[in-house]
Amino acid sequence: MSVIYVAMAVSTGSGRDGHVETSDGKVSLDLAIPKELGGSGAGSNPEQLVAMGYAACFSDALSAAAQRWKVELKGVEVACSVSLHRSGDGFSLSFDIVAQLPHVAPEAADSLVAEAHASCPYSRAFMHGAPTRVRAET
Repeated sequence: MSVIYVAMAVSTGSGRDGHVETSDGKVSLDLAIPKELGGSGAGSNPEQLVAMGYAACFSDALSAAAQRWKVELKGVEVACSVSLHRSGDGFSLSFDIVAQLPHVAPEAADSLVAEAHASCPYSRAFMHGAPTRVRAET
């Protein structure tokens, strides 16, 4: 598998109460623990960032599926909810994606969404686990 693009971001501070920025400087956000978790809620949080990325990626996969099916999409909206769960030994995530496809027949919409889910890199990573390398540098 050949790499065609690499995105890089750096987190500084104390994670959820820190700062995150992409290596090209195009996205730079202060982070804060959500009020629902006892924080100030004054900044963004990792779940919001994942929700934005997943929604955008799924939308792109949906557009590609529509092109293959020769279906014209108008007024499409993809919403992604990311839920943080407390589990026995830590935390986990779950996702809910809703694609609004006005002007598309229900059976065609279901097929397009299924194909988008099967091809979306975020969906594939979360369904099958993406290879991850973790290391410390001192």
